[in-house]
Amino acid sequence: MNEPATPGWHLQRNAFGRLVLTDAQGLNHVGVVPVRAFPIDAPDEGLSLLGADGHELAWVERLSALPAALRQLLEEELAQREFTPVIQRIRAVSTFSTPSTWEVDTDRGPTNFVLRSEDDIRRLEGQALLILASHGVSFAVRDRLALDHHSRRLLDRFL
Repeated sequence: MNEPATPGWHLQRNAFGRLVLTDAQGLNHVGVVPVRAFPIDAPDEGLSLLGADGHELAWVERLSALPAALRQLLEEELAQREFTPVIQRIRAVSTFSTPSTWEVDTDRGPTNFVLRSEDDIRRLEGQALLILASHGVSFAVRDRLALDHHSRRLLDRFL
């Protein structure tokens, strides 16, 4: 298998840990921020590299198409910026009306959050859901049908 082609720009971390993009003209842009176009539905597709001023400096069609070292650097930066725990199990819900406190197990450990309204549960493509907690953190359910019976039963009361 061939190594993916290198883009017309270079990306590295400076001594302060900030991303620096060197464009095709040789200009350095410090403080570059990677932003996924479709973080839930298509995390590998569409990645914009924004400069400190918020303007797009480069576009990555597919993250997986980048050379391994560059892909790893971007994935590390994205992991620091993105925080969307994935719900693996719903242990309990305080009440079937809102607001309600949910006790869940996520890929990052057990936690509690308050669901203010049923409108804070957004249906995505397929059986995926995005649940916005009252404190601003979004929780993902990749496939609600893959949850255990107890979790599905609790969740269905809000859908």
